[in-house]
Amino acid sequence: MIQAFQSPKIMFFNEKLQWFAMRATYCRELEAKRLLDQEGVGNFVPMRYVVRVVKRRKKRELAPVVHNLIFVHAGQHRIQELKKAIPFLQYMIDSRSGEKIIVPDVQMREFIAVAGTYDEHLLFFRPEEINPARGTPVRIIGGDFAGYEGIFIKVKGARDRRVVICIQGIIAMAMATISPDLIEVIEEPKKK
Repeated sequence: MIQAFQSPKIMFFNEKLQWFAMRATYCRELEAKRLLDQEGVGNFVPMRYVVRVVKRRKKRELAPVVHNLIFVHAGQHRIQELKKAIPFLQYMIDSRSGEKIIVPDVQMREFIAVAGTYDEHLLFFRPEEINPARGTPVRIIGGDFAGYEGIFIKVKGARDRRVVICIQGIIAMAMATISPDLIEVIEEPKKK
C-alpha cells in the first residue's frame, strides 16, 4: 500500500509552469491524480465513459483512456519534489531527442477542452496509428470549439473525415464529426 503523500510545502516562486507528460506505473494514474489534487498541483488524466458489469448489472463510469498516462502542470523544481514523494510517477521521454516530453500550453488547453467533455464520439489513437502528414491542417471557425486547430483526416473506425488533435508522440484524439462549413484550411507559408 502506498504511503500517504507528505510533500514538504516548499514554494517555488518565479518558476515557469509547464505541462509534463508523465507515466504513473502499474495503472496508478488515478492514485497519482488524487495525490496531486491534494497538493493543489494541476493535472489531467484523459477519461471516457465505459460500461462495466458489476454483479450482473451494467454500470456506466469514467475510466482512463490510456492507462499510466497523466499530464502534470508544474515547474521543473516542483516536479522533482513531487517525483521524490510519488515514486511511481515517471517522465515520458522523447525517443528521438532523449528529452522529457513537455506539451505546449496552447496545445494542452485545446486537448483538455475537447477531452474534458467526455463525448462518446471522441476516438483516441496511439501516435503511430495517425499519420498527420496525410491530413490537411485546419481551424474550426464555429461552434463550441471555434479557434481550435487540428488535422482534417480519415481515421480508422469512422465513416467520414474528422478533425484530429495530436499531442505529438503521446496521444491523438479525433473529434466528433464537424460540418465542413465550420472548418477552414490553414494556409501554409509558401516555400521559396
